Amino acid sequence: MSATLQGILPDREIAALFQAGALSTARERDGDQIQPASLDLRLGPVAYRVRASFLPGGSHSVADKLERFALHEFSLQGGAVLETGCVYVVPLMERLALPDHVRATANPKSSTGRLDIFTRVLADNAQEFDKVPPGYHGPLYLEISPRTFPILVREGSRLSQIRFRCGEPTLSASQLTELHERARLTTAEAANISDAGIALSIDLSGDPGTLVGYRGKRHTGLVDVDRRAGYPLADYWEPITRRGTGELVLDPNEFYILVSKEAVHVPPDHAAEMTPFDPLVGEFRVHYAGFFDPGFGHSAAGGAGSRAVLEVRSHDVPFILEDGQTVGRLVYERMAARPDRLYGTELSSNYQAQGLKLSKHFV
Repeated sequence: MSATLQGILPDREIAALFQAGALSTARERDGDQIQPASLDLRLGPVAYRVRASFLPGGSHSVADKLERFALHEFSLQGGAVLETGCVYVVPLMERLALPDHVRATANPKSSTGRLDIFTRVLADNAQEFDKVPPGYHGPLYLEISPRTFPILVREGSRLSQIRFRCGEPTLSASQLTELHERARLTTAEAANISDAGIALSIDLSGDPGTLVGYRGKRHTGLVDVDRRAGYPLADYWEPITRRGTGELVLDPNEFYILVSKEAVHVPPDHAAEMTPFDPLVGEFRVHYAGFFDPGFGHSAAGGAGSRAVLEVRSHDVPFILEDGQTVGRLVYERMAARPDRLYGTELSSNYQAQGLKLSKHFV
């Protein structure tokens, strides 16, 4: 791989990492594992129930910490249930031997976030979750904590994804403004753009009784993460409709699926990521699954702008959301090259041209 590449690595460059030995795997790669700007990560054959979340720190491997903090080791080869409120660590099939000019970041897959499964990738000696430094050689692990639904996982299940970066691809406010003027990144009449990205707001509009979101039910049956269209929506979700003047009170520690007011567009030569919301503006977390691939909402990929589905959880105190309130920002980054395939019809993507939409598991 050329050290002159600058930006997010596209699909063919991720394949080249495998060919060069910078990426390796314990089992033959899945045919659809490489996405336009990321690689799906697969669970290995064993899992560990741990006392609590942890970081290995600068002088420890994850395996060292598992010897101290693991309560129980069990197999995933025939499938296993992960319970809500528990923390698990699973060694991943994929292993890295990154060149010195390539670094990586991870994020939950969209369906993982929409199931309220909290996941974070760990690397040896890491002092941050979901970040892998340039030149890292070693294994990867996934911390998993189901929050609302118990889940069934197995060896090979894909809950997280990883992106590879060279250089500094993030657009500044002026560059983002220029791209928005050229490619219309959101449908907002007056886009709110800063160095932190382009703002997205919440959609709670409509006539009284209009569906505006869903709240996850407690004490449900389990969800098999690999099973599509297998579960009745009504057994797992409570619909939320617009009432009164349109505000929504987020109850502490409840999980909500909401949708952005603006439709979003990611041009084929860029990728985007939803950033954590500023806690100074409100004690709630928006969007666990932050990667938006090249072609999301793009007409060439079968979209005409797609809403951003928002996974929302309030912390500590009730919090009132109002229609049009800013809830997050999209950071745009340059691709090192346009991917061979775009998010959308070329990949039978689940969430192209979406509105308010639950994960692929529900009907």
